[in-house]
Order: sequence, then structure tokens, then C-alpha cells
Amino acid sequence: MEGCVSQVTICHMRIYILTDLEGPAGVNLWAQTREDDTPLKREAMHLLTQETNAAIEGILQAAPESEIFVLDGHGSGGLLFEELHSAAQVFMHGSIPDSTCYIDAAMPYDALMFVGQHAMAGVPDGPLCHTFSSRAIEHYKLNGELIGETGCIAARFGERGVPTIFLAGDHRACEEAEAIIPGIVTVATKQGLGVQYALHLSAHESRRRIREGAAEAIAKIGEIEPYSVSGPYELEIRVLEGIRLEGYLDSGKYEKVDERTVVRRGETVEQLFN
Repeated sequence: MEGCVSQVTICHMRIYILTDLEGPAGVNLWAQTREDDTPLKREAMHLLTQETNAAIEGILQAAPESEIFVLDGHGSGGLLFEELHSAAQVFMHGSIPDSTCYIDAAMPYDALMFVGQHAMAGVPDGPLCHTFSSRAIEHYKLNGELIGETGCIAARFGERGVPTIFLAGDHRACEEAEAIIPGIVTVATKQGLGVQYALHLSAHESRRRIREGAAEAIAKIGEIEPYSVSGPYELEIRVLEGIRLEGYLDSGKYEKVDERTVVRRGETVEQLFN
């Protein structure tokens, strides 16, 4: 009991885990992530779910009384609900307004973690790398700098004072996070060798490292600053050839730059995405 009192700041935490399907060990083919209701995708979902469970186990090891909220951030669904750790409280895919990064202002969080993350679009040896849409997006730029899903989501949470403390995914995703978030704990589940080619940790070793890394990250809460980008903000989205811009322009939120590029401006990061 005395030990818990001396570590009161980490005895009860509200931790948000955002998952994606491209980053777990054992996943490096589009066929594992894009096709619904196939054995390949279900196996990928199993791998992601077990890595998510490993992160939850690490959190609870470091802070046993934590509340843990999990968002299935994969476009077509990436988690197997019935396999998730009993401590998880889940934002189910398709049940919330923003499935890429749902932030409930009424539910403050102490930290954000990523599990199953991938690198931004255009990284040559980033397995299944993309930025929000592998079929439509060439790149995102925030205030003129290339940015991926990790940076966009970390900035949205950071604007609310929530630090991003942990990321598990391919080695390029880890490097991407480390470049913008000093002190973040990362676990490389695989070494990317191409868009659909990687050298993977075993499933058991990946989960072991994630479990240990998540516990380490919890212990660093208070040391890692929320990711912050100075405003005002301009988000540039460039689409792939053959993709139309009407969906962006018809919303009235974007300005056309050229035939494949739009921009959106805001006084806050959140204004760029809502």
C-alpha cells in the first residue's frame, strides 16, 4: 500500500490505445488488411488483437488500476472484439463519428499509445505505408512539413495536453515517431524492406517487447511532453493520380491548389480535421 501511495500518479491512469492493422509482426501484405472476411485478414486481426492485449498487460503491470480505452482505427475494422483483454473499454469501428481519431472531450486521458502503426505515405521501405488512405493519398503536409497519421493524431491529442508515450509498429513508423516526440518508447515489430516485404519478429517476441515497452512508457508519464505544432495551421492534402477532389471541395472546408492538391486552414489543429 505504501508503494502505491508513493507512486500515486501512476496508480490510476486513463490510457487511450489507438490501433491499426498494418503494423503488427506477421503483417506485410495488402491482402491481409484490405480484403474483408478472408482468412488472411482474420489472422492479421488476431495478431493485432494479441499485440493490443500485450500493451494492456504492460499498462496494468505498471499501473494496475488504470482505465484503458481502445479505438479500432483500421478502416475496415482491425480488432477481434471477443479476443480483447477484459480490461479494455472499446470504441468499436463504425460506432463513432471519427474512426481515425475519436477524442471525447468529456473523457480526459493521461496518455496516448499506438499499436500496429505504420509509416507515412511514400516511405520506400515502410511496409504498407500510407497516410489515412492507401488508395487515394500521396501525402499530407502540416505547415509545409510532411506528416503521417502518427503526427496528425499525436498533434490532435497534444493540443489537449495529452502526451503520446508509446508506439509499436514497423521500424519506419518508430523512427517517424521518435523524430517528433522526444523520449517516446517504441517497439519495432518488423524491419521494413519494401512496401509488401519485411523481416518480422516472432509473434511471441513482439508481444513480449510490447508488454515491456508499454510498462516502461507508463513509468515515463510526466517526462514526455505532448506533441505540439505552432499555429496558425495549414494542412495540405495531395491525392494520387486519377483521384478526384470533389469530395474535399464540396465540403466547403478546402481550397484547391492544383488538380491534385487542396489545403485547409485553421487556428487549431482540431479545426483541420473536424
